[in-house]
Amino acid sequence: MDKRTEELTNLRNIGIMAHIDAGKTTTTERILFYTGMIHKAMNIDDGATQMDWMEEERERGITIVSAATTTHWKHNDIDYTINIIDTPGHVDFTVEVERSLRVLDGAVAVFCAKGGVEPQSETVWRQADTYHVPRIAYVNKMDIMGADFYRVVAMISERLGANPLPIQLPIGKESDFEGLVDLIEMKAYYYVDEKGVDVEVRDIPDDMKDICTQYHDKMLEAVSDYDENVMEKYLSGVDPEEGELKRAIRAACLKGDLIPVVCGSSFRNKGVQKVLDAVCDYLPSPLDVPHVEGTAPKTGETVTREASDSEPFTALAFKIQQDPNFGKLAYTRVYAGTLKKGSYVYNPGKGKRERVSRVLRMHANDRSDLDEVRTGDIVGLVGLKEVSTGDTLCAENKPIVLESMVFAEPVISVAIEAKTKAGEEKMIAALLKLSDEDPTFKFKTDEETGQTIISGMGELHLEIIVDRMLREFKVEANVGRPQVAYKESITQLAHEEYRYVKQTGGKGQFAHIIFDIEPNDPGAGYSFENKVVGGNIPKEFAEAANQGMQEALESGVLAGYPTLDVKVTLIDGTTHEVDSSEMSFKTAGAMGMREALMKAGPVLMEPIFKIEIIVPEEYFGSVQGDFMQRRGKIDGIEVRNGAQVLTGTVPLAEMFEYTTALRGRTQGRGTHTMQFSHYERVPQNIADRLLGKR
Repeated sequence: MDKRTEELTNLRNIGIMAHIDAGKTTTTERILFYTGMIHKAMNIDDGATQMDWMEEERERGITIVSAATTTHWKHNDIDYTINIIDTPGHVDFTVEVERSLRVLDGAVAVFCAKGGVEPQSETVWRQADTYHVPRIAYVNKMDIMGADFYRVVAMISERLGANPLPIQLPIGKESDFEGLVDLIEMKAYYYVDEKGVDVEVRDIPDDMKDICTQYHDKMLEAVSDYDENVMEKYLSGVDPEEGELKRAIRAACLKGDLIPVVCGSSFRNKGVQKVLDAVCDYLPSPLDVPHVEGTAPKTGETVTREASDSEPFTALAFKIQQDPNFGKLAYTRVYAGTLKKGSYVYNPGKGKRERVSRVLRMHANDRSDLDEVRTGDIVGLVGLKEVSTGDTLCAENKPIVLESMVFAEPVISVAIEAKTKAGEEKMIAALLKLSDEDPTFKFKTDEETGQTIISGMGELHLEIIVDRMLREFKVEANVGRPQVAYKESITQLAHEEYRYVKQTGGKGQFAHIIFDIEPNDPGAGYSFENKVVGGNIPKEFAEAANQGMQEALESGVLAGYPTLDVKVTLIDGTTHEVDSSEMSFKTAGAMGMREALMKAGPVLMEPIFKIEIIVPEEYFGSVQGDFMQRRGKIDGIEVRNGAQVLTGTVPLAEMFEYTTALRGRTQGRGTHTMQFSHYERVPQNIADRLLGKR
């Protein structure tokens, strides 16, 4: 194996992902401490962690933006390089997880030993499934009251439909948690000192021998399908060698068939080194994942790039950050090839060639200069003015467009205005930069009222945006009450024949189209099918009509909200040899669509959120009654660690300032988490009231 192949084999690009409060950032801090990147591991409560570097993150004790860092770990005498992205757990910042998973090769899913699989754990797990990211599960917080390793393993299986494979078992739990048993080595690891540096390897304690043997045998049975040697030895009752066993587990993990499960307590410095060992042993290198595929911009043919420095440069800008020192900073994952600082990259999506002035190795908010980037690297590029999130960067002579990233639409809006006249321009400049950074944050000017409206994924999301405007851009703003981002849709088929004729002096305008519109599947968006035969409408005119129709859907016929899930079939039409043009067909498409929408039973749609509410039993009746009054639908009620857990769905419109209301009903002991689920038709009586207001 040549030196470069060896370096790639020993490279890991991983994300740390979990529900809020499962301990992602603390785990990352401990990883940096044990790998020698920092000399003192800080905690969220100290407000001084490396990865939560924004003031807003330190004040609130949550991760808001994903932070990247590079570290090194020696395992079995091999030096591994690990690029880590610590992602947020709060649902309002789910875009940060989405775009990180898009470029990562593997992930560590952190679960709280008490909470287990929580709502946002499910969301990030499904996102990882979408991108086929192999992962290991780390059951953290084994030291807290209510910790139960075995229950969490069962929840991973039941709730996530995954196949968890414990490769460690905890020794003790809660305040008696002392260490762990490694089921591959069949040895016990005790963490003796407070920093977790002094580790003693002993025999398995007598009271755990039976359960460890039982789980060791289960593990052999599960992985024997992935390695012939392991299967032979398992069937003949011989224990396989450690290396064979790890290879079999790795093969199953890379396929996504098995999820190796480890345990520990990051806060108490127990078990983190074994998490790092598992990352090196089981998660993929850039050479283990499928070759990246894209399309050739001109021909649309599929193009493949291998993970090799000799391939043409191919990379994806997965995150844009406004940096006070460098301006626009593009977090970039390199899939193939190399790039020297000062050289040019091509952005096929924008058709732009731009110069990379600097290449930076990221460490949260700190960075160091590099002369060159190579395959597998995750770096920051400086100097690209036109780049956006999800853009491909490549060699100009060998262009490729990688699959772009799709982001959720905002569900909540507020009106915002600068406190001073002078602050207005600064505010718009700040909003432009913030929307450039975050694809789920949008802003626009309401044409009727002249107000600036900002939209995002939740109340906290918009609160942070306003906070950042003040701190980073020195813009003071007044903020209105939150408004739900309603949409419109249709309920029935409508047939439309629209003729657009305009005669002015000289050349006129003529377009005639016949089309049907009908409801599309929920969540399917807009689709257009051209069934015109015999060349009655040339393709470019049909495409112009399609564009006009799409533009008309941006502002619905009931109350001006965007219209969702419409299927269009263009059936026929006629043209005029002189007066027809793309412009006239685009206008006909827009006007015809508005006419058709009126006939298609337009309705108002509202965002529905999935919710989980956790309350002590004595308050449950009051909380449940209040939930039903908010038009909530209950999916299930269960008892978890002595508390009642209600799961269900509820319209966002009924849930503003719910945190305060829930605290009031439960003397501060109730908690809830919400995440966007889908759009649903607004009940007629409420729709009438809303439309009456408009």
